Amino acid sequence: MISLRKATIHELPIIQSLAKEIWPPTFGQILSPKQIEYMLDMMYSLDALKKQSTELNHVFIIASEAGKDIGYLSYELNSKNKSEAKIHKIYLLPSTQGKGYGKQLIAYAKKVALENSQTALTLNVNKFNKAYDFYIKQGFDFVKNEDIDIGNGFLMEDAVLSLNIG
Repeated sequence: MISLRKATIHELPIIQSLAKEIWPPTFGQILSPKQIEYMLDMMYSLDALKKQSTELNHVFIIASEAGKDIGYLSYELNSKNKSEAKIHKIYLLPSTQGKGYGKQLIAYAKKVALENSQTALTLNVNKFNKAYDFYIKQGFDFVKNEDIDIGNGFLMEDAVLSLNIG
């Protein structure tokens, strides 16, 4: 069982540190080291994380196991002015995967979404990421493929998934 806590602004460096540990093994077979480095800087610099939490209304949750921080979740309610909650980030240390913690993070996001009258939980996942199959097993449906130009010659090749919850 993991414990979950809402991250404070002062805990954003924890999320940054976890991302730097999680991303290389997660995306090493999918993305070049240069793209991983670029994306970590783009999405996980302290300025970027602060903007996400203060201006873009992303809520960050830190997951801990036996007092050790092992992963994080971020979500946004009423994404794109719809009654849908969007999971922006959901990552766990590779050593903790397969223990049901991802299911717990999704259950938490779903609970918060339902409490806030959201009708769906959506997310983007790299279509080559093994997590894609995990989300499908959790009841998410494929909506569409979406290629996102993130600059510097890099592309995010995502699948958009949705879980109807209301």
